[in-house]
Amino acid sequence: MQGKNLFATRGGIIGVGAVIGILAALLQKLGNPGNMGICVACFERDIAGSVGLHRADVVQYMRPEIIGFVIGSMIAAYIFKEFRARVGSAPIVRFVLGAFAMIGALVFLGCPWRAVLRLAGGDGNAILGLLGLTFGIWIGTLFLKNGYNLGRTQATHTTVGWMMPLIMLGFLALMLVFPQVEGQEKSGVLFYSLKGPGAMHATLLISLIVGLGIGFIAQRSRFCTMGAIRDTVLFGQIHLMTGFISLIVFAFLTNLILGQFKPGFADQPVAHTMHIWNFAGMALAGLAFALAGGCPGRQLFLAGEGDGDAAVFVMGMIVGAGFAHNFGLASSPKGVGPYGIAAVVVGLLVCLFIGFTMKRKNA
Repeated sequence: MQGKNLFATRGGIIGVGAVIGILAALLQKLGNPGNMGICVACFERDIAGSVGLHRADVVQYMRPEIIGFVIGSMIAAYIFKEFRARVGSAPIVRFVLGAFAMIGALVFLGCPWRAVLRLAGGDGNAILGLLGLTFGIWIGTLFLKNGYNLGRTQATHTTVGWMMPLIMLGFLALMLVFPQVEGQEKSGVLFYSLKGPGAMHATLLISLIVGLGIGFIAQRSRFCTMGAIRDTVLFGQIHLMTGFISLIVFAFLTNLILGQFKPGFADQPVAHTMHIWNFAGMALAGLAFALAGGCPGRQLFLAGEGDGDAAVFVMGMIVGAGFAHNFGLASSPKGVGPYGIAAVVVGLLVCLFIGFTMKRKNA
């Protein structure tokens, strides 16, 4: 019983943040893109490209880390008897929130995990992203205080809880059946980038092992970047925030040791300097995460332990990545995409509409 709660202690959450920070920096050293050892949004975007939901040829790769997050979480949940198949309500709203969370993240070029890893790598643009993330989450806490609610969760068939893990196992099977062939953009049904961030990755085995390990310890600790900011703003509780800060500190120290810390704003890897839209993109993402109840990493871990609502949000993010690249919404190192600004404005309006209209009855 004591071991069961180890990761949820103050020391445990700090340790989890440290492990994630160190492993993320090491993954970058082992081949993942610059300041992108781990980026849930970016990696889900790459998965969307690998199965042809978009055809941006520089971001197409079936990222094993994401598969590992879900399966590692499921393994932990089963070992500690916490796997509970459950669903709530408003699945279409959760899907839409996932899509707009992805669009906001791709305007900034990173999820909360990558925002802190960019900062730990010296990218000053991440400061604007983190400020925007905090602002969006703060707006979300105002809705939570005023009775915002997506509905009660209830137990359901175990099959429902298995859907996302099975999808991820299916993705892994596709990678094994259709492995990357050097010099070929397509292997069987999967697309593989030959250049750009999608072509930069650690080996499948290393990426999968790291993903499984992080999924396991994150499920045990309830690690969540959005939750860290929400709990600090809403309740003054800093338990999750200590893990969040630990991730930054240990990623920074590891980057220093590996020679990966390069401070500045210009010419940072897979980043742009349009500060207003770095802020606004992450404000949209933060608001969507707050309304959905978790950051993109946390949604994967919840999906692994049987949460059907989280699985719907994850699918919304993956499909949202397809929209982002097919419709010119995603940014690039050159700046925001041609329709990215309009998408952020629409996304903020949609999220505000959801926040104002979905209040608990008799709250």
